[in-house]
Amino acid sequence: MTIVGVLLCSIAVGFFKCARFGVDPFQCLAWGLWGKITPGLSFGTFYIMINVVLLIADLFLDKHYIGIATFINLFLTGYIVDFSEKVISHFAPDPSFALRCIFLGTGVLVICFASSLYMTSDLGVSTYDAIPIIISNRTKWQFRFVRIGTDIICVLIGTICVYLGAKDGQYPGAGTIISAFFMGPLVDFFNRKFARPLLARFSDKK
Repeated sequence: MTIVGVLLCSIAVGFFKCARFGVDPFQCLAWGLWGKITPGLSFGTFYIMINVVLLIADLFLDKHYIGIATFINLFLTGYIVDFSEKVISHFAPDPSFALRCIFLGTGVLVICFASSLYMTSDLGVSTYDAIPIIISNRTKWQFRFVRIGTDIICVLIGTICVYLGAKDGQYPGAGTIISAFFMGPLVDFFNRKFARPLLARFSDKK
């Protein structure tokens, strides 16, 4: 569940980028900061750097959510995103509006489903995903609403970076807004309807 979830998340971001409707909120933040602060580095390398910063914060807040999935995300996600985008672009270099909509829908559903898989497996989560989970646990606020809040903050910071001249920053679009408001509820839905029952089913067989 962990490995499949992390890989699918990365591939989903590739679909987001090829849809050209804006990337997901955390990618919006990452691309904005990358384009404004360190455009000389590859995005994959910068992605590792920003995740290291969040990793340190997570360790101080609640190290329970740091595990194998965290480090797979940390070292591989940025490069898998780059690779998946190149592959998709190779087969659809100039997608029609309808195909872009399909890419967007695929990206949203896959990233929510994949996030549910590796979060539920309890072998760690991405450094960003840990933040709303920790906030939710400490405040007792519902995860879906906390996730919406953190996603909106990411979009705002990424957007500000772009408007301040971030080179190659990603403008927020329909995909970014949809992700910001629906990722939390969709991840929660997949948790309840698929990931948790799946984990419980295999746990009962031990």
